[in-house]
Amino acid sequence: MKTTLKYLFIVLILSSCKTQNLLVSKEQKPEDKNTFLYDSDYQYRIRKDDKISISVWGEDDLSVGSVYGIYNSNEVYGKWLMVDINGNIEVPKIGTTNVLGKTVPELKNILTEKLKKWLVNPIVDIKVLNKEITILGEVRNPNTIQVDKDNVTLLELISKTGGFEFYANLKSIKVLRQEGENVRVTNIDLTTANDILNTNIQLHPGDVVIVPSKKNKEFDKRIATIIPLATTVSAAAILVGLL
Repeated sequence: MKTTLKYLFIVLILSSCKTQNLLVSKEQKPEDKNTFLYDSDYQYRIRKDDKISISVWGEDDLSVGSVYGIYNSNEVYGKWLMVDINGNIEVPKIGTTNVLGKTVPELKNILTEKLKKWLVNPIVDIKVLNKEITILGEVRNPNTIQVDKDNVTLLELISKTGGFEFYANLKSIKVLRQEGENVRVTNIDLTTANDILNTNIQLHPGDVVIVPSKKNKEFDKRIATIIPLATTVSAAAILVGLL
């Protein structure tokens, strides 16, 4: 038994070395804070497994999930291109095109220039269909929310879930952001009204927001079920015991 516990302890130590930046401490590392600073020039960059629609005005045979059509059913009927493991998509007429790490305007310019071989004045629109932010925990409607724009603030996202639940811990909201193989974490305290410019941070597609509950939530839930079945004396004893 002791040997098993010893090996388990070693495994936990080794695994924690790889995922240490997932742990949240009261004092964030400087690089973690810098990750979440507001960036007015931020633009989403296309990633592997992204779903992309291409619309060319008046050219249905060159479009995939065109937003110019009468029926825009990209997601329903799978009318999109998936970015493969090498960062490529297969564009009609043009062929294999690497899109990894490119912004939407950059890709639009690339395709527009290539289409000029066949079209006089091609009008091209590109859309990433799976730009999403996930919010979990003490909000009224925890969900994965699709966002169209690149600049979304924390409070704006929370408003889309219907707001906070009663037990939301506004002092310890966590935001997780993937950076390559690393996940950065920051802790947000929304009770500091005088620091709203720093706390209402800019979110990026792919971020995960976690709103934890206050410590007394489970306590209150237990009291709600126990007290109606107890006398005042036993209820007082229970309260003392739980506290």
